[in-house]
Amino acid sequence: MLKFLSKVKIEFNALDPRIASCMEFLAQCNARKAKESNPSCQLQVKRRTDDQPPQITVTFVNGVEQTFDATSTPAQSIRTMILDKGQMLETEQMFREAGEKWPVLIPQEEIHQSFPGTKPRKAEEKKQ
Repeated sequence: MLKFLSKVKIEFNALDPRIASCMEFLAQCNARKAKESNPSCQLQVKRRTDDQPPQITVTFVNGVEQTFDATSTPAQSIRTMILDKGQMLETEQMFREAGEKWPVLIPQEEIHQSFPGTKPRKAEEKKQ
């Protein structure tokens, strides 16, 4: 998960009962596998004393920053969103390295074309 991030900032009040997501996400970031995937990722924990809701801010390797409200978003959902965005970043990089334009635009008429060999095997078996 951390391999797609350059910075993680977790902010919470330790006395706030809504910090479960922050603590779970912090534990995921401190896991050995996560740290080994990107040792240069900065992890900042800010303990607050005000009544602001807990939040998690991540900065992706491309510089895009995203903030999550940790009171309403489970840690696993945040992790999944990061992995999905990371896969998009990897795909974009792969296309750019291949000299292709990004984003890839597929003409409307090609989207609805049928392709030979795309029928499910079960449909072919039923004909026999």
